[in-house]
Amino acid sequence: MSLAIRCRQLIKRYDGRPPVDAVRGLDLDVGIGECFGLLGPNGAGKTTTMEILEGLLEATSAEQMEVLGYEWGRNDDAIRQRIGISLQETRLSDKLTVTETVALFRSFYARGIEPAEAIRRVSLEEKSGALVEKLSGGQRQRLAVACAIIGDPELLFLDEPTTGLDPHSRRELWDIIRNFRASGRTVLLTTHYMDEAERLCDRVAVVDQGLVIALGTPAELIAKLGGQHVVDFSLSENDEPLSEEELGRLPSVQTVRREARAFSLSVAEPHIALPGLMNHLQATGREFAMLTTRHATLEDVFVTLTGRHLEGGEEAA
Repeated sequence: MSLAIRCRQLIKRYDGRPPVDAVRGLDLDVGIGECFGLLGPNGAGKTTTMEILEGLLEATSAEQMEVLGYEWGRNDDAIRQRIGISLQETRLSDKLTVTETVALFRSFYARGIEPAEAIRRVSLEEKSGALVEKLSGGQRQRLAVACAIIGDPELLFLDEPTTGLDPHSRRELWDIIRNFRASGRTVLLTTHYMDEAERLCDRVAVVDQGLVIALGTPAELIAKLGGQHVVDFSLSENDEPLSEEELGRLPSVQTVRREARAFSLSVAEPHIALPGLMNHLQATGREFAMLTTRHATLEDVFVTLTGRHLEGGEEAA
């Protein structure tokens, strides 16, 4: 695979008492033409990694770090002319119009697309003459992406592109990302929305405490749970608690996760696991307070690996 990004043993340390290692020896390969996702909770190190790869932060150390075959510190202008960046929070001048804003960003590049074309690609034609201060949150986010693609980049960095957006605005941005990816370009995005990663990314790296702890396609990572389905249930308050060991012995159950009185079972065959679970509860005099079944997600992968939920960062038992 030809690589758009390659880094080995990337480290970023912030001095203090004690020092803080935001990135602790991270390895990453992103192929040309793929949409690659960095997944992790706030504080995992994914934004720090992105900003180093974008040239906005200097790494403390790295055995190797190449972006489109170039190295920061040696080929800075060559990299900047070939990448596009949409930050987690992009602040644009409120008193410029949409067209003026995109035209300003176009002036930063030796080559690129016309401002009107960039605006069309993000479906902001009707707002081309509007001031930035008059745009909604979703429209501002689309404008930030228009500024990121105005240089016709080979590699697009998107840091939490849909955080805080309503569902309709999120879907509009997903379409923009898909269209960019379909043109053969490369996308590296960070997100803590699992549905976003599953819909957009060819491969994902789960990042926690500055390290990649899992890597693969969304389907591959979910398959590693041992079951494609999850049975979520909780017991009535008066019931004696169940042990993870006895649940793990039930038919078709692959893994067991407990949070207070609630349980999540990864199962291979729900039609076998559910009767086994119901029979066990009946035989031991327990009752369901809640029962649902669903497909396993990347959220389940993350909680299984780290014991924490991705979006909230809270601890799981």
